[in-house]
Formats: sequence, C-alpha cells, structure tokens
Amino acid sequence: MEKKKDNKKISLFKRFISYYGPYKKLFCLDMIASFFISAIAMVYPIVTRYMLKTYIPNKDIMMIVILSIVILALYIIRMLLRYFVQYKGHVMGTMMQANMRKDMFSHLQKLPFKYYDNHETGRIMSRMTNDLQDVSELAHHGPENFFISGFMLVATFVYLMTLNVYLTLIIFAVVPVVIFIVAKIKHGMAQAFMESRKSIASINASMENSITGIRVTKAFDNSKEEEKKFAVSNQSFLQAKSKAYKAMGKFQSSTSFVTDLFNLIVLCAGALFMAYGIITYDVLAAFIVSINLFINPLTTLINFTEQFQDGVTGFKRFCQVMDEDIEKDAPNAKELTDIKGKIEFKNVNFHYSIDKQVIQNINLTINPGEKIALVGPSGGGKTTICHLLPRFYKIDSGEILIDGNNINDLTMASLRQNIGIVQQDVFLFNGTIKENILYGNLNASDEEVIQASKKARLYDYIMELPEQFMTEVGERGVRLSGGQKQRLAIARVFLKNPKILILDEATSALDNSTEALIQAALDELCKGRTTIVVAHRLSTIKSANEIAVISHGKILEKGTHNELLSLKNGIYKKLYYAQFRTDESLERLNLD
Repeated sequence: MEKKKDNKKISLFKRFISYYGPYKKLFCLDMIASFFISAIAMVYPIVTRYMLKTYIPNKDIMMIVILSIVILALYIIRMLLRYFVQYKGHVMGTMMQANMRKDMFSHLQKLPFKYYDNHETGRIMSRMTNDLQDVSELAHHGPENFFISGFMLVATFVYLMTLNVYLTLIIFAVVPVVIFIVAKIKHGMAQAFMESRKSIASINASMENSITGIRVTKAFDNSKEEEKKFAVSNQSFLQAKSKAYKAMGKFQSSTSFVTDLFNLIVLCAGALFMAYGIITYDVLAAFIVSINLFINPLTTLINFTEQFQDGVTGFKRFCQVMDEDIEKDAPNAKELTDIKGKIEFKNVNFHYSIDKQVIQNINLTINPGEKIALVGPSGGGKTTICHLLPRFYKIDSGEILIDGNNINDLTMASLRQNIGIVQQDVFLFNGTIKENILYGNLNASDEEVIQASKKARLYDYIMELPEQFMTEVGERGVRLSGGQKQRLAIARVFLKNPKILILDEATSALDNSTEALIQAALDELCKGRTTIVVAHRLSTIKSANEIAVISHGKILEKGTHNELLSLKNGIYKKLYYAQFRTDESLERLNLD
C-alpha cells in the first residue's frame, strides 16, 4: 500500500515537472538569478566582520568606502535580479497555468455526457480558475524558494562553522525541533486545505446555479430561498476555511516561536563564549548578523508550506479531471460516408446507474427518409433513445446500426456530423446571430447563412434588427424570444445539412401561432432526411411513417397514427383524445 502511494506521488511529481518543459531556458535563468541573489546576501556579514576586525580599528577609511561602494553595486545588481525573478518567474508560472488550463479545457471537451450529469458547472470552473492559480504560484515560487532557501541554509552553515564550530552546532541543533513540528502538523494542514478547496468549488457551484436561474428566482419571488441555499454553502466554506486557518495558525505560531529561540540562543551562548574568551566581539557580531540569513530562508520554507499545500491540492484536483476517461473511438473505427440514413435499434438496453434501468429491449427500424415519432409520458426514455444514437451515452447491450454499420465501429466525429438535433431547450452561445447560425457549419459562406435563416423563417425578423445578423443574442440567447431561439436552432441545422434529424420536443413550449411558423420550417427541414421526433403535441406527428409509444423504457405500442387509433383501449388513442377533447372525441371515448 505504501509503495503504491509512493508511486502515485512520483507520478504526480513527474506530471507537474513536465509542464516546465517548454520553458527550460527561462527556468534556468530564473534559477541562476536566484543563486546570485542568495550569493550576494552572503557578502554583507563577511564584509561586516572584516570591517569590525580590521578596517574600523585601523581607521582604514579608503577600504571602508570601497567596500561600501562594492556592496551598493551588488545591491543594485540584486535589485535587478529580483525584478527579473519576480517578473519573468511569475510569467513562467502563468504560462504553465495557461497550458494546464488549455489541456483541461481540451480534456473536458472529450468527456462523455455522464461526467457532466454528475459534476456541477461551478465546481468544474473552480478547478480551472482557483485551483490552477494556486498551481501557478507553486510553479513559480516552489523551485525558487527551495533553491534559494536551501542554498542559504547550507551557505550560512558553512560560513558560521568557519567562525565557531560549537556555537554553530548549538544553533543548528534547533533545526530538528522545527522539522518535527512541520511533520506533525503537515498532515492536518493537507486535509484542511483539501476541504477548503472543495468548499470553494461548492460555493462557486451555488453561485453559478443561482445566477443562471436569476430570472426564475425573480419570477417566483424566491430570492430569500436562494439566499438560504447560498448561506448553507457559505457557512460550509467558512467552516472549512476556519479549520484550514486553525491548522495554519498552529503551524505558524509554533514555528515562529522556535525561530525566535534562535536569536535568544545566539545572544546567550555567544555572550558566554565571549565572556570566557572563546570568541571575539567581531565573531559574535558576525553571528548576530548572519543568524538572520539562516532564520529568513527557514521562515520562507515554513511559510511556503501553506502555498505548497494549496498548489499540490490544486494540482491533484487538476489531475482528477485529467484522469477521467474520455470518449474514445474503437481502434479500427471507420468514417461514416455516403450515408443513406437507415437506422436500426436491435435489443438495445441502457441504464444511467445500476439501480436505474432506462431503456429495455428497444427494437426500431427507420428506413431512409422516413419519420418516426416517439410519444409517451415524461421520463419514459424518449430523449434517452435520441441521445443513444449519436453515442452521447454507451449502451449496455444490443446494437444501434446506421446503414448497417454499428455506431460503436464509427468515428464519433463522422457520426455526429451526420446527425442534426433541435431541442426544446435551445442553447445559444454569447455572441451574434450570425455566429450562432455558423455553429452548424463554421466554414459556411454568408450566402449560405442567409439561405439557412430564410428556410428557418428567421430572415425577415433578422433584417428588422438594427444590427441584423451582427445582433448580439446575450447570454444563453436572453435577448431573443423562445420562438426566435428555436428558429435560430433550426437555421443552424439547415446549415449543417445532416442526413439524420432528431427533433426533441422542438415545438412543445411555443404558442400556437409561433408553433405553426416553426412547424413549417421543421417540415422543410425534414424533407429527404431520416427523422426521429419526440413530441407531446400529437397533432404534429400524425403524418409520421411510424409512431412508437414509450413508457418505462419500453415500446408498448407501434404503428401509424390511424393504426394506433384503431386499437381498442390503446395508450396512444387515450393520449390523443385526451389532448383534443371535442364533443365528438368524448363520445368516441365513451363508445370505446
């Protein structure tokens, strides 16, 4: 078990180090600059001792002036080196952060739907922002602090040993005490900061959820309820942070006390050594000056522990996302080309979780150019069937075929390029109308965009706008009505021009006049395409080649509109007449 943990730490370290790869030159320059910053710091106590021992007693003003000028020049050089380290070092850390963020974003694009079903957007964003910012700080300050502080500790030790071995050993005897405290409290700090990271992700998720739904909140006048929900996350964040700061407080107060002992030890032991003639006053002065060269890097390393824990925790959370399994094509996956559009579901079974079977033994055949409608109660599995066709989820058993090709044997890119989807809840990106239509085909010409908008019955509306196609739609298309967003989504699919079309309750949330307009656009969109329609308004699917009634993941009835109406006590028949309650329909229901 311990060996496994060690291997995991080594693997984590290697992954972190790999991000320094593109910046080797800058990293080396940063380390060289850090070395000279440390080396220059050693000059001051050495010069101080010689001044006290030789030049001041001998009143050698010339040497005192020369050495003062030399130290001033070295300090100017150190100032420039510190500028370089602070500026370029942070830039290096930021560039590494940008690379990690790019890798993470690219990885997120390849994760399956299932990952997003189980992870809130705010938590994911927290890992891309807060966590990677901490990693960036570690990337810059980590090597620098370890290098400078480590060098200063060693250099100070060697120098003090040349002054007096016994006094040096007394001072350094305190170091094991510091190490013991660090080791004792380190584990508690690591756990506390991990909990703190999780609480930040939780509060981000809560904020993202509330802000996204602010219009619903205002519509129902439920701001107080949202404040209560936020208060829970906020309190959790406060408790986690308090725990983290408690651990940090114990750590820093204990280590600060230990470092304060150094000055006392030097003063007491040095005074006794000087009283008995073991050392001279210039040696004691050098010790007093040099001890700060020892305490400062030691304090830096101690204080760096917090940043180290933040950075390591952030990188672990980054790796957790990067280690999630991505969507993959089969080793010998082939392109879906020259598509006719025949779709077959053969004994398909699927579940989201072990205890939640969604699709059970589904069998469907849709010939090229035909339209099949899926109807039934909400939660019955209609939308899930639609999501299985483009491989948004992987089926448990059975086969889904397109033109006789198992979709698992096709590349996802070619599969999804040939499938167009129009949903009830249209998502528009923050940008212009043109940019959102172009999402269907990023290489389309302006004329193709115009033609797509005309086919979607959207062109006339666009031309009435002051900015026309360059009109901003706002976040999630908030500046457009439901019908306008729906027509824009249809225009997007027209531009994509797929052979297979999925209409998932595309008109269910619209008023009658808008529905008629959009239905005309959809009818044109369906021409020559194999179409799967999920609909609650049964009037829109009477012309479908086949209608399947889905409930609890099973197909309970299947046939044309007239065939299903002819079934005595049929489910579709009851659904249909329940939607269109005329005197005639009620009479027919009673007769049945």
